[in-house]
Amino acid sequence: MMNKYVERLYNGLIKENPTLVLMLGMCPTLAVSTRAINGIGMGLSTTAVLILSNLVISLLRKAIPDEVRLPSYIVIVASLVTVTELLMEAYVPAVYEALGIYIPLIVVNCIILGRAEAYANKNTPLLSIMDGIGMGLGFTIALTLAGLVREVLGNGTAFGLKVLPEGVEPMGIFVQPPGAFLVIALFIVIMNAIGIKTRQKELVEGCDGCCAACASAASCNNKTEEAAK
Repeated sequence: MMNKYVERLYNGLIKENPTLVLMLGMCPTLAVSTRAINGIGMGLSTTAVLILSNLVISLLRKAIPDEVRLPSYIVIVASLVTVTELLMEAYVPAVYEALGIYIPLIVVNCIILGRAEAYANKNTPLLSIMDGIGMGLGFTIALTLAGLVREVLGNGTAFGLKVLPEGVEPMGIFVQPPGAFLVIALFIVIMNAIGIKTRQKELVEGCDGCCAACASAASCNNKTEEAAK
């Protein structure tokens, strides 16, 4: 059985990837993933805020009244985002300029508020930290891969270095909004395909698909009724 802390990492990276599975945080994903370095910058800044906000909210979960729970979350996240924004402006100004308005918008990123409400508010600080790391890295990887594919196909570069051979023209559409939808859609197709294969491997050898681990009760009931007829 998977350790519960490792499971939080696995869920964020693969099983519950916030971008490719849960479809959260799509605005920054589509807007800033024109270059791989942008994806890394946005992903890591969101990860830092997510980890710290999960930790603080988990520590204060019993002290925050239900009536002001969401406003309290926003105040906590906004404070952390302000610190992150100032640090990025001071130490990575190029990335700060490229991300622009999407850094302060981390405050209302549904990944952060969603994990605060769904997980950190109900679990211990250490588990909440692991959940933040998993979700944050899953978000970072999705943005970086999307940015890398779009940068290679749209500009012919990878992390600013030319990769396409001479004579091959980049396809400018991939650094435009339609390119973001195409790349993310491709990734989701791949994730779904992997999910189908993984699902097939989980089937018990010799099972007719009607055990608790292999199929829904509805399908099993249908099989039972057909057999009775």
